[in-house]
Amino acid sequence: MTIHKEGRTLLFFLLVFLGIVNIAASNYLSHYYTARLLILIGSAILFLLVLQFFRNPIFQILKNDKHVLAPADGKVVVIEETEETEYLKGRRKQISIFMSPVNVHVNRMPVEGVISYYKYHPGKYLVAWHPKSSTENERTTVVAKMKNGTEVLFRQIAGAVARRIKCYVTEGQQLEQGEEFGFIKFGSRVDVFLPIDTKIVVKVGDITKGGRTILAELE
Repeated sequence: MTIHKEGRTLLFFLLVFLGIVNIAASNYLSHYYTARLLILIGSAILFLLVLQFFRNPIFQILKNDKHVLAPADGKVVVIEETEETEYLKGRRKQISIFMSPVNVHVNRMPVEGVISYYKYHPGKYLVAWHPKSSTENERTTVVAKMKNGTEVLFRQIAGAVARRIKCYVTEGQQLEQGEEFGFIKFGSRVDVFLPIDTKIVVKVGDITKGGRTILAELE
């Protein structure tokens, strides 16, 4: 387990701030042991809560060209056939994963491939489970073209709390299955759009682990 680069600066300044708060409490509340203890405990809890937002687990990726891996830790909230209108321009199977504040926030490549399309869309901050969040919220759209020519589209979507999306890809870049492609601070949602003949092996309500859970099997 490591600390993700997106959180290191924030955690450093938070630690300095909490240190100053506790030093000040020791000086000005020297006769109030209970108050100082509560401030210390509260500081520790706050730091640990923020720390867990930025944890980055280390594990082995079991790569398979036939498998679509979960791009994020979270819960499957949508499985449906839909029309993808931005890039693929056709019917696709959509799987949506909701990331809560307690999930790991690293986003990983569901398949191996070359990035054939990338676009950032500014937008609203509707709650992540809102039906229009996929098209109206701040989001990024990424498409990976596999060796066999199949293109898989996946989309990071901001929510009411998560307002910082980071995506590290560029068009033409080759990325491995399970490799990190982005980060969403404090949760939100990731959508994956797959060919219509894809066999889905998860169901709504399933808990996913990014880079480990198999979402679907490609034909």
